[in-house]
Amino acid sequence: MFESLSEGLQSAFKSIRGKGKLTEANMRQGLQMVEQALLEADVSYSVVQDFMDHVSEQALGQKVLLALKPEEELVRIVHQQLVEILGPVDFSIPLKQDEVTILMMCGLQGSGKTTTCGKLAQLLKEQKARPFLVAADLQRPAAIEQLKTLGRQLDVPVYSDLENKNPVEVCRAGVAQAKSQGANIVILDTAGRLAIDEELMQQLSQIDRKVNPDQVFLVVDGMTGQDAVNSAAAFNEALELDGVIMTKLDGDARGGALLSVKHVTQVPIKFIGTGEHLDALEPFRPEGMAGRILEMGDIVAVAQEAHRIIDDQEREKLEAKMASGNFTLQEFRGILEKISKPGLMQKMIGLMPGMGDLRKMMEGEDTDREMRKMLGMIDSMTPAERRNPKLIDTTRRNRIAKGSGVAPSLVTGLIKQFSMMAPMMQMAAGGGMKDRMAMMQQMQNSMLGDPSMAGMKVKKGTGKRLSPKERQKMQKERQKQLRKMKRKR
Repeated sequence: MFESLSEGLQSAFKSIRGKGKLTEANMRQGLQMVEQALLEADVSYSVVQDFMDHVSEQALGQKVLLALKPEEELVRIVHQQLVEILGPVDFSIPLKQDEVTILMMCGLQGSGKTTTCGKLAQLLKEQKARPFLVAADLQRPAAIEQLKTLGRQLDVPVYSDLENKNPVEVCRAGVAQAKSQGANIVILDTAGRLAIDEELMQQLSQIDRKVNPDQVFLVVDGMTGQDAVNSAAAFNEALELDGVIMTKLDGDARGGALLSVKHVTQVPIKFIGTGEHLDALEPFRPEGMAGRILEMGDIVAVAQEAHRIIDDQEREKLEAKMASGNFTLQEFRGILEKISKPGLMQKMIGLMPGMGDLRKMMEGEDTDREMRKMLGMIDSMTPAERRNPKLIDTTRRNRIAKGSGVAPSLVTGLIKQFSMMAPMMQMAAGGGMKDRMAMMQQMQNSMLGDPSMAGMKVKKGTGKRLSPKERQKMQKERQKQLRKMKRKR
């Protein structure tokens, strides 16, 4: 996701790292590279200017220039400004008591609107809601059939009326049928066009006035760049949008639309589509997206995906182990088996902090083969090594690598990831899902200064390796944060 933008920003951070003495001139050079990366990602010029004004004001201050690790301070500043540009966002959809909540979906043809209706229905089902779909795109008969097919796949009822050519009447009839069938949330799939025109806007405005939806969402194609921003502005002027759902972010989207929509239109992005499958719709979190762009990972999204793929009984057992501090590589192996679905493993690894290199190594590789490699690494460990990865020294690592047929660096990457993930999992065990997500995000934010968390790749000849004393200090700081979070809880 946004690979070119991420690489551009990482190049900017690397230009500052390793300087014998950081000066204002050095920092300005790095900031120019940040600006160039944003412009090349098709971010709106006005957004880039506002963003750089805020970043430069802080980055050129004495606190940063005199900092022990100024590049980490710059990462922190850029992260904070990305969060401010993208947020705040409330992606919750409040349900009415004894009434149905009506969601109106609109967008241009080709944006993935009908598929997104199905994805949203799937997401709502996971949240124990009772969704109902209404096929109100009367311009395109294929859209009606597509929605019916999605409804059958999801076991969600769909209302359609091929004889009625009035979309307002179809929407009203659909809402009435949803009430009679006990649904509590209705999703209206309205008509789209190849381009914005007066007829489309009049039709959507009529539905908006006469059906009175509780929220209106615009579905936009994230690969269309600034055209997505222009579409959002035009639709918002006619309908007063409550939010944007941005699709196709798993493709070669450059990121400009995502970073520009909120700033230009003041309409928040509520959900993002990250794949073709019906479970590939995520609530949009500015902190998580900023972390992904900066290659810091998104541990909250990892937990949300895990919540989807692990059933309640297994989850209770895992949480008990996490809470007691007994989350080992054996349990981690069980999770890896759960994410063997094509494309899911690479997505999960891409979301994990510090795993950017491993994800890139796996790009274009056979997913099943790579899964077997990861499971093979754990299977090649002794029971004692799985319980305590600290036992794995260079000799043991080479033995594990030889036994599983992988490079020793992959074994190191797996152990490194597990050592960062285990404390977060332990901290997040217990309490409600919302509390866990907040705690995990806070823990990740507290580690923004850690080069491995910030995508600062440590390779031979680039950057500085942490000494054993520094690693010990970092581990103590993480444990301190863990105790602090537990006391607050």
